[in-house]
Amino acid sequence: MLKEVGSVFSFLTIFPSSSATLDDIAKYMFVFPLVGIAIGLAAGSLGFGLSFFLEPLLASLLVVASVAIVTGIHHADGLADFADGLMVKGSKEKKLKAMKDLSTGSAGIVAIVLYLIGLTVAISLTTGFDLFKALLISEILAKFSMVLMASLGNSAALGSNSPFLEFMKDKRRLLAAFLIMIIPVVMIGETAGLIMLGVTVALTLSILAISARSFGGITGDVLGATNELARLAALMAFVSL
Repeated sequence: MLKEVGSVFSFLTIFPSSSATLDDIAKYMFVFPLVGIAIGLAAGSLGFGLSFFLEPLLASLLVVASVAIVTGIHHADGLADFADGLMVKGSKEKKLKAMKDLSTGSAGIVAIVLYLIGLTVAISLTTGFDLFKALLISEILAKFSMVLMASLGNSAALGSNSPFLEFMKDKRRLLAAFLIMIIPVVMIGETAGLIMLGVTVALTLSILAISARSFGGITGDVLGATNELARLAALMAFVSL
């Protein structure tokens, strides 16, 4: 099991691990929040330290850059493709084709720019231990949002998303992911953490409904976009409280 969990870490970050098939990784998708804990601890600790020496906006920029490096911008491309697909007029097939296009359209570029600006501004609005909590909890919830979507959604087309959706139809895996997520969210985030969780679930369900209507289901790009948008939404909820 340790080998498979290591492969999940490798799948969601730039850190290398032993080779594993996509099915092996999908089977252990329920540990995604565990990876979120690891990334969140690293980003939160960095933000906590930098907030005592740098101006909030500069510290925020460095935190955003560090998260992008650690995750290898793994899901940002999904956000861009998701935006491109939504903006295409026509049938579901045309929208899916736009998402699979290797080139990024104007909608995707705008989505990424707005996302990065939103992330930088949101992080800059808090400092110290509050910043640590915000980064940790938002990263955990970002990973949980993908697990939740895979558990509830149907595939729009056969592809890399298919094994994840297949394995996550086992609700015991969703329960395991929920338990991994809820303990740090409640213990560290308390009321704010529960509100962030509520925002994350609402956003995930909204994206799920939009994807079903626009694409006929979800794809790997939709899962990636959900990760990015959930991170941003959770942070915005925290700094708005």
